[in-house]
Amino acid sequence: MKFLDAQAAMGFLVRQTSYIEQAVNAVVYADIQYPNLVPVDTSAPEWVKTVTYYSADKFGAAKWLNGGADDVPTAGTNRTKFETSVYTAGIGYGYTLEEISQAALLNVNLANDNAMAARRAFEEMVEKVALYGDTEKGFEGLLNASSVPAGAAATGSWGAATGVQIQADVNGALLGQFTNTNFVSIADTLLLPYAKFLQIATKPLSDTYPEMTVLNWLQTNNVYTAQTGQPLTIRAVRGLETLGTGSTNRMVAYRRDPMVVKLHMPMPHRFLPVWQSGPTSFEVPGIFRLGGVDWRRPKEANYVDGI
Repeated sequence: MKFLDAQAAMGFLVRQTSYIEQAVNAVVYADIQYPNLVPVDTSAPEWVKTVTYYSADKFGAAKWLNGGADDVPTAGTNRTKFETSVYTAGIGYGYTLEEISQAALLNVNLANDNAMAARRAFEEMVEKVALYGDTEKGFEGLLNASSVPAGAAATGSWGAATGVQIQADVNGALLGQFTNTNFVSIADTLLLPYAKFLQIATKPLSDTYPEMTVLNWLQTNNVYTAQTGQPLTIRAVRGLETLGTGSTNRMVAYRRDPMVVKLHMPMPHRFLPVWQSGPTSFEVPGIFRLGGVDWRRPKEANYVDGI
């Protein structure tokens, strides 16, 4: 078999990368959850060092006045300034001269397995940072932020709980942030550990209604749906089994809105130009820039532990 020289291999690989990257970027990984749980903000300049944001808490109330009043009450917002650092990370892929030569000889496209693996590694890292934070960089995540109010489930463990008791805990979680925000907001998203999600998805509501599961009932009979007429999002998320106080199960209720919480990603993953990294090896570096989860309104979330 006749192999290409390094220059010809480089030319062939450069032509192939646009095809490979287009195919890789079109893939959606079904088990990567963060895009459906945390709004992603890519608006900051790609090479910014920090993103500044403010956590806000409103105050003030209207009252009756007499005709000559000079004490009109005022409303306002207590704003606390925060900054989240943005860091560069990377993951790329590569080919050997043999792989490139064989593809060129057979006139076929290079396999994109390596590029797919790189893209997958990027998604997995962002998933970890978005959900759990990163202690090395000082990031907290969607599921473990110290600024989010946390409390214990009224029922305690759901091991032997009835459908009515579980419903009460869920509604308590949804209403927790409702009371924390003086009744101006209510959670629209509920996250559960997988085991608890499976429990309510298979547990009959009662002996009277064996064909209806607790999950079926909760999806239409909860305070968010009753208040807004909109369906409540209920999802299972890995890692919640031990995030509660004392390594207990945690339930998370929050409003999924970029005004409440977002993940900063000034530079989504991109592949850089090909370069020859050795006599018979070629690499396509990949980089991205990522900040932490920004809880802009942490009181519009609620952690309930011990379910």
